[in-house]
Amino acid sequence: MGSHFNKSLLIIITLITSSLSYGCAASGATNTDFIKSSCSTTTYPTLCYSSLSSQASAIQQDPKLLAHAALSVSLDTASSTSVNIVKLSRAAGMTAREVGAMRDCVEELSDSVDQLRRSMAEMSQIRSSNFGLMMNDIQTWISAALTDEDTCADGFAGKVMNGGVKTAVRQQILNIVHITSNALALVNSYAALHV
Repeated sequence: MGSHFNKSLLIIITLITSSLSYGCAASGATNTDFIKSSCSTTTYPTLCYSSLSSQASAIQQDPKLLAHAALSVSLDTASSTSVNIVKLSRAAGMTAREVGAMRDCVEELSDSVDQLRRSMAEMSQIRSSNFGLMMNDIQTWISAALTDEDTCADGFAGKVMNGGVKTAVRQQILNIVHITSNALALVNSYAALHV
């Protein structure tokens, strides 16, 4: 009787564990499906998904958490890109024009980081009573950050710089432009839910 009871108990425990594991896996798949579906409305869906999918369990299926995560990724990327551009701007052998373009870019990225930081702070303060006003501020700041990033990228579009430094800078700037564009799209989608 004891042996039969232990086998029954083991089977029940196995079934419970299996269903819990399946539930967690199904939930994880659903969370990543939510991110993939949400990212499909952005201009750069593959980049959107790859930059946010690792946060699926934290985002769950919450549009506000998704928008906040997208802003966070944009802020982190803009900050690290700014640091990289500062390092590149100190490279030896650059012309005065190249140094000027790099300096302008660093200033634009600094402004972008400030605007994204303000957006993040405001996103944390959103309540139903102040939603419209705060969301308008957030959208304006993200748009301004995107404009600053575009301005920086434009500084490297012509023949201001040649070779590897120009390519490296332009690729980094375009990456942050695309990530910020995606963040703005996800914030706009979240805002549309409350219209």
